[in-house]
Amino acid sequence: MADEKSAEVSKLSTQICNQIASVFSKPTHPHPPPLDLLATEIASVSRLGRIFLYGVGREGLMLRAFCMRLFHLGLSSHLVFDMTTPPISSADLLIASAGPGGFSTVDAICSVARSAGARVLLLTAQPETGFSVRHATAVCYIPAQTMADDGGDAAERPLLPMGSVYEGAMFVLFEMVIYKLGEILGESPDAVRSRHTNLE
Repeated sequence: MADEKSAEVSKLSTQICNQIASVFSKPTHPHPPPLDLLATEIASVSRLGRIFLYGVGREGLMLRAFCMRLFHLGLSSHLVFDMTTPPISSADLLIASAGPGGFSTVDAICSVARSAGARVLLLTAQPETGFSVRHATAVCYIPAQTMADDGGDAAERPLLPMGSVYEGAMFVLFEMVIYKLGEILGESPDAVRSRHTNLE
């Protein structure tokens, strides 16, 4: 019985990981590869500017985890709406996510960032039809299923419903970006670890 349960868990986890991994084998042309784009944009502001991050719902949770790791790399990273978030300026970068193409809050925040002269990197699965793209200086296309294209067979229960594929892909992408940025910025594992809070 225990072996059957272990086999079932292993099968489900493999299916989920494979579904997320398949996102990164899809072409993103004419948009640049997401890993290269994110690493380049962040590295370009890493010494003089700050990085701001915003997303709604589960997308926002993925960006919150990313913000933490950017801080561990020694970067000035801030979540929009935190009480200690400074004003954005022309030296800064806003990374925002609108998987299905647009959200009114994402649209408004991107607009404010652009009016302050900041660069805006928008993550989305709908780069051609999303309305938040109009404020972006760069578009990071993640070709994954979101709620915008979750209209499958109502009788069939999907393994990853709604926007879970997109959100899972965000997590994996961000881990790859942190790994690549560690090399670009010359940050050792010990230096990264030293910035983790000790107030736990």
